[in-house]
Amino acid sequence: MNLITEGAVTFETEGAFYNPRMALNRDINVAMTRSLGISQYLDALAASGIRGMRVAREAEAKEVSLNDVSPEACRLMEKNLARNFISATVTCCNANVLLHERHFQAVDLDPFGSPSSYLSAASRSAQEFLFVTATDTAPLCGAHPMSGIRKYLATPLRTPYHREMGARILLGLAARELARLDKSMHPLLTHVTDHYVRIYLRLGKGAKLADRCLEKMGYVEHCPVCGSFSLLNEPKPSGVCSHCSGKTALAGPLWLGRVQDGPAINNALRTSNLSRRAEKILTSCAGEIDAPMYYDHHSICERLSLTPDRIDLILERLSSRGFQASRTHFYGLGIKTDAKMADVEEAICPS
Repeated sequence: MNLITEGAVTFETEGAFYNPRMALNRDINVAMTRSLGISQYLDALAASGIRGMRVAREAEAKEVSLNDVSPEACRLMEKNLARNFISATVTCCNANVLLHERHFQAVDLDPFGSPSSYLSAASRSAQEFLFVTATDTAPLCGAHPMSGIRKYLATPLRTPYHREMGARILLGLAARELARLDKSMHPLLTHVTDHYVRIYLRLGKGAKLADRCLEKMGYVEHCPVCGSFSLLNEPKPSGVCSHCSGKTALAGPLWLGRVQDGPAINNALRTSNLSRRAEKILTSCAGEIDAPMYYDHHSICERLSLTPDRIDLILERLSSRGFQASRTHFYGLGIKTDAKMADVEEAICPS
């Protein structure tokens, strides 16, 4: 028997899928779940049960449900729960069936691959919170565009800011699925780490709130020549870059609203004892300005034949000229700002 300890739980994995690389994801999940005071939680695709067990033990959620379609996985979860003296409900059925039959305060989707086939049912089941992981970053980020269109009903592009674009495409699909049920969403935390996208949503109810949510959907017109972009409310691109006159391409529909809630993230930081890497991710997310997409500092310098300066200096120059500017967790060399490309270039190469 091979026993593994993660967080405050010791468990075995034989007979069920377990990915140790996702421990960081689960660390942050525990921090967010605890800080939000969630009492009823469903891990809809539980496998070994480690995600839900950690929520029960470390976040102290009172009612935790673990579900998997595999009887072998469910037997393993029962053993792991008993080993750790954790009380939780185990169900063995198709996740979509369970999600259509029952409501939960918080629903967590952490599938192997795309969550798109579960989002409709999860949107119906979740009453206050919906947490979603997507590990199929290639379709989301533009490497496999046709797959992205099929799964997420949006056109992705391979851009310097493709990681954020992928997150916003996932958020856009969630917003549309929720709106069909007269539900709205407020993103609390969005992070793209290693090979996955993770979103934490607080839900609201009512047609008017859903309508306001849909107003935050839109498109990105991207120039592959210079890397500049424009945000559009409708799919009516000009086709020509206003900065360099290059031919543009259109991505979307996707979410153009806020993706981070600084106070909610800071509350998770205050109430949790996180690893240095998890703390760094959350701190960076909390400090990001509310401006969709970002500029690639080194790509701009390469195009302009310049030696890159320190990003902090670029941010200071942009701020001194009245623009919002910050680093971004999406990319270490990214500049997140409400400035246009011409202003960013001027900040990179001041006259």
